[in-house]
Amino acid sequence: MGTSTIAGVVRATCSAIWLSLKSSVLPQPTRQQWLDITQGFLERAQFPNCIGALDRKHIRVKKPPNSGSQYYNYKQFFSVVLLALADTNYRLIIVDIGSYGSTADARIFRASRMGRWLQSEQLDVPQPASLPGSTGPPAPYVVVGDEGFALSSHLMLPFPRRGLDGKRRNFNYRLSRARRFVECAFGIFSNKWRVFQSAIQLAPHNVNVVIKACVVLHNYICTYEATSLKTPKSTVHHQEERRYYLDELDMLD
Repeated sequence: MGTSTIAGVVRATCSAIWLSLKSSVLPQPTRQQWLDITQGFLERAQFPNCIGALDRKHIRVKKPPNSGSQYYNYKQFFSVVLLALADTNYRLIIVDIGSYGSTADARIFRASRMGRWLQSEQLDVPQPASLPGSTGPPAPYVVVGDEGFALSSHLMLPFPRRGLDGKRRNFNYRLSRARRFVECAFGIFSNKWRVFQSAIQLAPHNVNVVIKACVVLHNYICTYEATSLKTPKSTVHHQEERRYYLDELDMLD
């Protein structure tokens, strides 16, 4: 078969997978689903009022023609960005795909639909609620991210690492435990779909189609394994969790 024929088959197949699965495995969460996600973070990371862990992944691509340095990221390779919000079951709740690799994390989030919806309160996030065991004022439900993003009322970041006292160090530890779920999700995602092990040899708009298909397939598999097979976590899940557990111990030293 000719190259153009194969390219058309790949593009059509990935588009069909995205359209067929998106509504069932990547719906916009309802208020009750946000509360369920929050309970998962409370139980597994001891971080209350958390509706998701936010991070970005650079998907390596071949340098697009006449693109200059738009796709060249700080890691010194060409990429497009997958921005994702993950839950404690390693599912990607909301994604934004296709930003230039050279764009800063905060700018990507601010320009994404996810960021705009969160700031304008269009995601049906629950109203602020008191923290468990606290008699203080209601606290907002938040997304947790790293230092690459900008602090806001719905985006919680760690304290700068210099001069931390005990309380701030403990807060950073708890936030790291919550944020590791998106890092683990990306690790599982990359290990499952080997197309991400090297630079993708496609035009950027076709790369986005491939990423979309892999996102919904990732969620489908995570959901199927969790609800149907009832099997223990895979080796990849254990490896990712162990790696980030060791990182957390390093933070406390």
